[in-house]
Amino acid sequence: MRLGLALLVPLAVLIAACDWAPFAPDEQTFPKPDRPVSGKGTYQVSTETQRDNRGEARTVMDLAEIENGMTVADIGAGNGYYTVRLAERVGADGRVLAQDIDGDALAGLGRRIEREGLENVSILRGDAADPKLPVNSFDRIFMVHMYHEIEQPYEFLWRMWPALRKGGEVVVVDIDRPTDQHGIDPLLLSCEFERVGYELVEFKDAPELLGYYAQFKAAASRPEPGEIKPCRSEKAAGAEAHELRPTKREKV
Repeated sequence: MRLGLALLVPLAVLIAACDWAPFAPDEQTFPKPDRPVSGKGTYQVSTETQRDNRGEARTVMDLAEIENGMTVADIGAGNGYYTVRLAERVGADGRVLAQDIDGDALAGLGRRIEREGLENVSILRGDAADPKLPVNSFDRIFMVHMYHEIEQPYEFLWRMWPALRKGGEVVVVDIDRPTDQHGIDPLLLSCEFERVGYELVEFKDAPELLGYYAQFKAAASRPEPGEIKPCRSEKAAGAEAHELRPTKREKV
């Protein structure tokens, strides 16, 4: 696997054989989102200390059932708040892939990984419409306070789908507010995921996360890009998406 900044720090090899999805359709094949997109790098949730004081990472990792030995991707890893905590949770037998599209952020994260001696972490630079994750590789994919910044959500999610292992799931933490204000209506989120071949398995309003928690699994199949129908608007998505209910797996 091509690892971004591989020469910067001696990072662990995440996966021995990483094959890319074989089909790479032109981006025009995918529908555009019928909603605005938040700007990148302009929103800070809070400091790491404040987030830890709320128990944010612990809560999310508990809900996601992160265990020793798992392989996890942290999409939009930024400065590595979740990356370093996931690395501790999955242990020496687990692996964490920190992914971002910002080269400067990855450079800083690489230095942090080296400084903290995290030998079970690798880093990868993705594209705006393609996370570039290796197929059949991850037990969990984390997307925390970043989904609303994805400019091509249908293409991004479609390309991410093959990266999940059997039983793997996608974890989303976001805020219920307009997508141009660093959040997304959870019904719209569910609609967009479902249109690309995912199923909602858990949802929870979570004040300690300053938003909500949602978890999705891959459906039995994903549609061809030309078959994807975009969610028309937040209002339309609310009318069309399934009602969100907490599941029996809710813990806090």
